[in-house]
Amino acid sequence: MSSIYHPETYKIKDVAQQSFIDSDEIWEILNNTKPDRELVRKVIGRSLDKHRLSLQETAVLINATDPDLIQEIKEAAKELKERVYGKRIVLFAPLYIGNLCVNNCAYCGFRADNKKQVRVTLSDPEIVEQVKELQDDGHKRLILVYGEHPKYSPEFIANSVRTVYSVKHGKGEIRRVNINAAPMDIEGFKVVKDAGIGTYQIFQETYDRKTYSEVHISGIKKNYDWRITGLDRAQEAGIDDVGIGALLGLYDWRFEVMGLIRHVNHLESVYNVGPHTISFPRIKEASGYSINSSYAVSDDDFTKLVAILRLAVPYTGLILTAREPAYIRDEVLQYGVSQIDGGTNIEMKGYTKRKEQQNIETEQFVINDNRSLNEVMNDLVDKGYIPSFCTACYRSKRTGEHFMEFSVPGFIKRFCQPNAMLTLAEYLEDYAPVVTKEKGYALIEENLKEYDDDRFKTKLIDRLERIKNGERDLYF
Repeated sequence: MSSIYHPETYKIKDVAQQSFIDSDEIWEILNNTKPDRELVRKVIGRSLDKHRLSLQETAVLINATDPDLIQEIKEAAKELKERVYGKRIVLFAPLYIGNLCVNNCAYCGFRADNKKQVRVTLSDPEIVEQVKELQDDGHKRLILVYGEHPKYSPEFIANSVRTVYSVKHGKGEIRRVNINAAPMDIEGFKVVKDAGIGTYQIFQETYDRKTYSEVHISGIKKNYDWRITGLDRAQEAGIDDVGIGALLGLYDWRFEVMGLIRHVNHLESVYNVGPHTISFPRIKEASGYSINSSYAVSDDDFTKLVAILRLAVPYTGLILTAREPAYIRDEVLQYGVSQIDGGTNIEMKGYTKRKEQQNIETEQFVINDNRSLNEVMNDLVDKGYIPSFCTACYRSKRTGEHFMEFSVPGFIKRFCQPNAMLTLAEYLEDYAPVVTKEKGYALIEENLKEYDDDRFKTKLIDRLERIKNGERDLYF
């Protein structure tokens, strides 16, 4: 049987020990990069020409401290996001399947030594009930989240994925299931791939090896090398849609941003394709854990680093979660975020409970945006964004290298924006209150005016009419 780890030794199997993260190299670049106005603008220009930035170029933007230059960085990120992705924002929801865990990660409410945490693993019928609730809200995309425990084997994960896909309730269906789970061996990743997953997401949490050792006190996750090579094994198993991330606040955010870019470099150089997504959550309070302010990331630094990430990796999706309050989410959407969650509940079995207050003893951490999916949709529409539940690229095999073939020349905007309108129309017909429906269709009509290609515009209008007449799952 495949495994998430080898419990006898907790050691790497069939993976090179040498890490591609060189801390001395990263700090040397950060400490020796002295940006001036001309250099910052030169780097911004390269990004706007849709070139991925080097570590040195990224350090130029990180080290820029002049308020006017920081504003230029943010304005450039807004422009680049519009050029590459258009106005669409992809929406998803997390679904926690189980919080058993063998790790002791200092910052996590799920840690093994936390006796206050109420341990739950959803059965298949309980998964079905949660998915029905999510479908009734209008969700089409989920990310399943698991603690790191032998019970959550590749076979267990694959079964839960298939269970989610099997639920057809009312007018709903889940069309894409992403995964956040422990790194596996190659055979384990193959098992999960065969279940039809979308993106496989593994966060390194911190790229600094010393800090990593300090905050991962015991358990399988303490092995830095096994974790950082997890997505290499996923690629070897044929999963070419992967997501990386760092938990900001464990170490210096400047180093973590550079670590993320170095991870992108590694995946591109070895597998000819970078990560599909990058996540950058800020650490939040959890059961039995209070935040250490030593490396706290201020709102100003957070909004700046989001803009820098967008400029550094023009074609990589940026995910912003409900850890952040609505006012921060509203601001950084401008700077290049392409995916957010809506109507989020991270309590075990939380979507059927619908409690007003979080119970931190049944959750991994505190969230700060408790708006319903429709409230998030309304807010996006009011700001001119097109909420999207699109899964077309995944199901049309536009993933990995194929995704890059479409996205790098700018074609992804041609696909993403009309597909976003089509999934928005589905939501408006099937789930939206009258006010949201009226505003949503007004936004669609406004965006249709931007199409100069009459043949394509006619095809898009035809698909929109077909959705109004009851057809579903139409896309380009």
